[in-house]
Amino acid sequence: MRIVFMGTPDFSVPVLETLIDSCHQVAAVVTQPDKPKGRGKEIQMSPVKETALRYGIPVFQPVRARDASFIDEMRALNPDVMVVIAFGQILSGELLRVPRYGCVNIHASLLPKYRGAAPIQWAVINGDKETGITTMMMDEGMDTGDILEKRVIFLEKKETGGSLFDRLSLLGGELILSTLDKLEKGALVRMPQNHQEATYVKKISKAFGEVDWAMDGAAIERLIRGLNPWPSAYTWLNGKLLKLWEADVLPDAGQAFTERGGGFAAADRAPGTSGETPACGQVISATEEGLKVQTGAGILNITSLQLEGKKRMDTGAFLRGFAVQEGARLGRS
Repeated sequence: MRIVFMGTPDFSVPVLETLIDSCHQVAAVVTQPDKPKGRGKEIQMSPVKETALRYGIPVFQPVRARDASFIDEMRALNPDVMVVIAFGQILSGELLRVPRYGCVNIHASLLPKYRGAAPIQWAVINGDKETGITTMMMDEGMDTGDILEKRVIFLEKKETGGSLFDRLSLLGGELILSTLDKLEKGALVRMPQNHQEATYVKKISKAFGEVDWAMDGAAIERLIRGLNPWPSAYTWLNGKLLKLWEADVLPDAGQAFTERGGGFAAADRAPGTSGETPACGQVISATEEGLKVQTGAGILNITSLQLEGKKRMDTGAFLRGFAVQEGARLGRS
């Protein structure tokens, strides 16, 4: 089949490379315009553009994919199908009607669950047992088109947003070949989505990663994994930003207290607390084993972190160069 591929970030690249290596012809690649990135604000190409140029494939970068001039360029290419994965713009009905077989989208969830942005991170953050890849025939809605095929995978115990990203990206390449083969043969059965079962997930910003220590420890641990490597979960230590990379939830909330033989001295207790119950965000102990912190329910043991201006390191190494007092509070002062 003659394909126009539409995608932008790293997640799209394995699918593009799979199509290039297949029996199909990638006639052109459409991606977002080059943008300034980093501290130096240097103009950078998208990962998809870099890949396309490496293979000598023509690249189109419309500011608005709805513009008539761009749609005319796509018609001139005479594609059999458009394959879309994480492109970053809503496509008009006019553009969707250009390819002979329509536009096939690859979405990183089991639709109709997790329509919209960041389905990968949300699957980890919400503690889902399984997720997967869906191919669907695009319409003018947000991930509302008929389902073509699905592939399911199970999340690992310590799955991160990054590890799940990699697994689903590769799975998307496998599934699109199956979908295109059946589409060309007329063997696909289109299944309309049950819109009553649909859920939407919002785009994740850097601010979303700030830890609320009143949350339960398990939820914070999932947040840390879900936002690893981007944008990362974080808190504050003595006014400095502290990124949290790895953590465990202690099975017994009383474990941290028994290590010290009964809890805090009176001077270590946060204002408003009494007895052996520390406040949310308060450090229970700081040892080679980790930084144990009180949450809204249970103790979170932080084992890998990164202080502002420093490299990521395990907590034991961090504590050898930066003293953290028991009873200290994490979070904004």
